Amino acid sequence: MATDRRASWLKGVLDLLVLGCLTDGESYGYEIAKRLDEAGLGQIRGGTLYPVLNRLETAGLVEAEYRAAERGPGRRYYRLTTEGRHALSEQAAAWDEFHATTRAVLGSPTKGTML
Repeated sequence: MATDRRASWLKGVLDLLVLGCLTDGESYGYEIAKRLDEAGLGQIRGGTLYPVLNRLETAGLVEAEYRAAERGPGRRYYRLTTEGRHALSEQAAAWDEFHATTRAVLGSPTKGTML
């Protein structure tokens, strides 16, 4: 049950997390998924990640460029647009507010007060 909830929460914030992964520069899908996994969010499969990247590209928040590789398959590199940086800033602020509100309702876990 907790895994189902976690997956649901992740689905609601994955667009924001992907935008956040691109703040330091361009990246490609596998590297974004690896970064999210290393952050403790678990494996994000391509069937979940690539529709997010496509949606962000369609919305003008990221732009993509395909690059052929010397060995192996080419990669599609994604980078934030100016509009994407603005959206990231706004959405991160909204998430921080949501998180603070949620923490206030749940109480501080260090004090042991929970609903």
